[in-house]
Amino acid sequence: MLSESHSRLLLFVGSYAEAGDPGVYLYEVNPSGGEIRALDQATGLKNPTFLSVDQDNRKLYAIAETSLEGERIGEVVAFDIDVTAGTLRELNRKVSIRPSSSHIQLDRSNRFAAVAGYHGGNVGLVEVMPEGQVGQLLDERRHEGQGADPVRQDRPHPHSVTFSPDNRFALVADLGLDKITVYAFDQAGGGLAYQSEVSTPPGAGPRHLAFHPNGQWLYSINEVNSSISVFRYDSETGHLALADTVPTLPEDYDGENTTAEIAVSTDGRYVYGSNRGHDSIVQFAVDPASGKLKLVEHVSSEGGHPRHFALTPDGGHLIVANRDDNLLAWFTVNPDDGKLAFTGRIVHVSKPVCVKPVLL
Repeated sequence: MLSESHSRLLLFVGSYAEAGDPGVYLYEVNPSGGEIRALDQATGLKNPTFLSVDQDNRKLYAIAETSLEGERIGEVVAFDIDVTAGTLRELNRKVSIRPSSSHIQLDRSNRFAAVAGYHGGNVGLVEVMPEGQVGQLLDERRHEGQGADPVRQDRPHPHSVTFSPDNRFALVADLGLDKITVYAFDQAGGGLAYQSEVSTPPGAGPRHLAFHPNGQWLYSINEVNSSISVFRYDSETGHLALADTVPTLPEDYDGENTTAEIAVSTDGRYVYGSNRGHDSIVQFAVDPASGKLKLVEHVSSEGGHPRHFALTPDGGHLIVANRDDNLLAWFTVNPDDGKLAFTGRIVHVSKPVCVKPVLL
């Protein structure tokens, strides 16, 4: 394994769990050999399904669920990361939005955390204190309306928040409304103000977003109709314009499916997305002139229900969280064509939902 005098590739995993069971896991990864070694785990959190890492200050933030006066409510939990010891230490926790949150993302200054409320149709902004503790809920925005699908889109379902590369805007993917809502982000006081919105195709159901490294294109993986939409992005105004939408499934596949995660390669040449049902990772090539996508291939996720995946910081590997088979699968990324190859290495984790590989 890596020596303590060098940077360590750490892997943080969030999962579905009861409060009395392990829910957040910490591993160390040897990138050259692909060995993954368990270091620590945290209990006391109910369903810490999504995580966000402050790499600069070595802090980890997790969403969780609790109850307040008999009412279900989301909370944010902060941990200190001891890189040398390979341990997590809880700093504090604070309630956030009702009834729960589905996603958390630190802004690019690591001074605020945005949480998305899939079940409540709301988005919250939480302060992060100078020593890393979770502060108060500073702002909350509620969405209204419905989408084209009467079952999946009967009401708003904000699924994730993504901050723009310059940290001026917060973009919310609302699965229930077929919209991406752009909020102007007050980086001084911590607030969200409506800026604009753009629609995906009806019935698409945007879930997660990813910016291209050039900052000019945004990709939305759409859960309900298994597609990816490509948007042109104006960094001055935060305005989005729909450029194209492509399916994530093979033409001959007729089974049930929902998509989950999306990522852009570090060199900007490829986009990857996960299919739950088809249980695959789809790879697209990016047109360097337009940002549009062309299918390359589908690769088995090596497990059921690939809820999330992530590229390692160097872009050389990809880790998939297969929730229904309780395992993480480790892939190499070919530097020439971006294709994935399963290494045969897996780690068994109970109901993994989120993976965050970080070099610390």
